[in-house]
Amino acid sequence: MACMATQDITTEALYMCFSDYEDLLKNLSEEQWNVQSLCPDWDTRGVGVHLSGIEDLLIGWSPSNPEEWPPFGKLAQFEKTSTEWNNASFVEKTKNILEERRRELEELDEAGWDIPCMTPVGSGTYGRFMNIRVFDFWVHQRDITLPLGVETNDSGAHAEIALDEVHGSLGYIVGKKIGLPEGMSIGIRLNGGIERDMFVNVDGRAQVVNEINSPSVELVVDSTSFIMLACGRIDPEEEIRAGRISWSGDVEWGEKAARNLRFTM
Repeated sequence: MACMATQDITTEALYMCFSDYEDLLKNLSEEQWNVQSLCPDWDTRGVGVHLSGIEDLLIGWSPSNPEEWPPFGKLAQFEKTSTEWNNASFVEKTKNILEERRRELEELDEAGWDIPCMTPVGSGTYGRFMNIRVFDFWVHQRDITLPLGVETNDSGAHAEIALDEVHGSLGYIVGKKIGLPEGMSIGIRLNGGIERDMFVNVDGRAQVVNEINSPSVELVVDSTSFIMLACGRIDPEEEIRAGRISWSGDVEWGEKAARNLRFTM
């Protein structure tokens, strides 16, 4: 069952993301800042500039109409200015940014949370955008930690909300990326940091449903692997070899599903 993210749950999840991110940055060695992340264009520092820069541009922003985008144009200036900071200064600047964001979120009332605006996935609300911020933080932190071999907390509200973003797109993944044919169904059973059963039935189109007793295909997947595979960050062949994803039922479609979970990058 997907997490029902209220304002309180999402805000707490953001606080968890902020704390995890701060702890990660302050414990990086000088060499680790330069390690290639799972994002092709960014090293560790580049991922950090992205995360910190977006939180910086959100300070003081309150959308005035449903068509208003977050002020992403400010990110370029942050990127330019941040080149003048050494890594220790960057950590301190990030700490100050996140403290200010915590204060804003603490003071935000229900009307401010529900105010309409544009988000990276289209029309939504400020609160919907904050769920996307949780997803962004959770995935990008692992873009850094997985190459470094740093352990992370892969359970909790922030992990559940990150998974929700993929869960909500599961019909598209199964119908368009995997291409499961009419009349078939799939069950995806997650273990590890999150335990969740997800189901899609193809009846006219691929649709997420609450339960299927005997799906045509079943995948068993580590929850972190599942999210990172869906984001196109890791190699499905490595996950299969490591036993973090396996399948049963229709073998042909199980194998195809395991290798075609990616829907975004």
